[in-house]
Amino acid sequence: MKKTIFSALLLAGLAINAKAQDFPEDIKPLVTKYACTACHKVDARLVGPAYTDVAKKKYTNEKIVELIGAPKPSNWPGYPPMAALKVPKEDAMKIAGWINSLAAKSKAKGKKS
Repeated sequence: MKKTIFSALLLAGLAINAKAQDFPEDIKPLVTKYACTACHKVDARLVGPAYTDVAKKKYTNEKIVELIGAPKPSNWPGYPPMAALKVPKEDAMKIAGWINSLAAKSKAKGKKS
């Protein structure tokens, strides 16, 4: 019973966190479903790096997918190790493509200043 209540509260918190951030409508359900928002925000450090910081690493989409399933803590010193996640490749590729799209948006913001 306690585990069920805890799980429900955790999922509710993750959903609220995802809604509070600037996720595209096609990405929001994925980052909520796979609990990405428990550790990552779009443009601010949480437990893990911001997605904008991941985009700055210039990983390929395929590399991001690989790292979701087999994280390498040495890539992110100063952060706790990420747990390996079982995200279907199709969903992981959508998330990875979105993460990499943030690099272009970040460059565009920098040019406006």
